[in-house]
Amino acid sequence: MVKLVDKPIDPSAVYNSICSAFSGSVVFHYAVVKHQAGSGKSTTAIDYRAQGDTISEMEGIAGELERRWKLEDVLLIRRTGCLAVGDIISLVAASSPNSEDAFEACRFGINSMKKMSTIHKTEKFADVT
Repeated sequence: MVKLVDKPIDPSAVYNSICSAFSGSVVFHYAVVKHQAGSGKSTTAIDYRAQGDTISEMEGIAGELERRWKLEDVLLIRRTGCLAVGDIISLVAASSPNSEDAFEACRFGINSMKKMSTIHKTEKFADVT
């Protein structure tokens, strides 16, 4: 399942969104806005915008996870809008009968979500005077 949302991602509600009846392992990874996102400057927020068919791109990532690993379910959530430091940007979740597949699928999903071509970000910085 994939979701593109513009409201905060609620970690307590997400677990019930992924099928885990036959899973021995469910792995969740939340990406969050950090204070310094790589520019060396203090980040105050990042504005994420979807441009193009983001849902199809996310479905492609989910399909790749399901093809490569033995999974019961996959959940990808990507948030858009202006997110402050500490806000959840995205979620990658994988459930599997075994932990190795769940962890590896989640790691691949995280890396794929970072490289999405249909999501564009504009970092906002603290004024330095």
